[in-house]
Amino acid sequence: MRLIALLSGGKDSTHSVYLAQKDGHEVRDAAIFIPETDSYMFHRPNAEEAVKIAEAMGLNPVVRRTKVIKEKELKDLKDALAPLDAEGVIAGAIESKYQFERVKRVCESLGLEVYTPLWHRDQTEIVREMLAEGFIIMVVSVSAYGLGEEWLGRTLDEEAVEELKKVEEKYRINVSGEGGEYETIVLDGPNFRYGFRAEIKKRVWKRDHGWIEVELIPINSKA
Repeated sequence: MRLIALLSGGKDSTHSVYLAQKDGHEVRDAAIFIPETDSYMFHRPNAEEAVKIAEAMGLNPVVRRTKVIKEKELKDLKDALAPLDAEGVIAGAIESKYQFERVKRVCESLGLEVYTPLWHRDQTEIVREMLAEGFIIMVVSVSAYGLGEEWLGRTLDEEAVEELKKVEEKYRINVSGEGGEYETIVLDGPNFRYGFRAEIKKRVWKRDHGWIEVELIPINSKA
């Protein structure tokens, strides 16, 4: 199928694009939504940098800013997808019924299929798979017990996965961050034409949660 990627620049949406391409689907466009404030529907930390990630994967970025109003977000999603030439939409949802059901509703109204290669898969397995495939993933926000300021700017590796599993056992978080426990940005992957280094522009910590703002600088051309 010809698919549109819902791309945030985080690990799940980026990995889903790779899996779609690996499955033989054609991905041309990346719909990128930049919410004004925190959103249940769309990823917010460093959302603007998703444009660079789309371009690194050879995709055409289609950017839309959106107000965080539930029905307005759905209208913005529909308006962004409607003019694009595709048969389906890629979503990186793993367990979130809120996101999946709303994307599905919009897609059904447009006659589009929903492609969710991560849906209901084991979360630890997903993270380990991404690392094995060569994705470089940086944590850019945390908001859960057991995840302190030291996680900001940390690159995920096997040691980090083991630590996340321990935090899961103690505080019942999602290892993949599916519940918003942490957010990420992808610096490189097997379907990237070049990678990035992340320059930290701002760091914010408020008692038990925080985030960093980064600028992605292209490096390591694979051409």
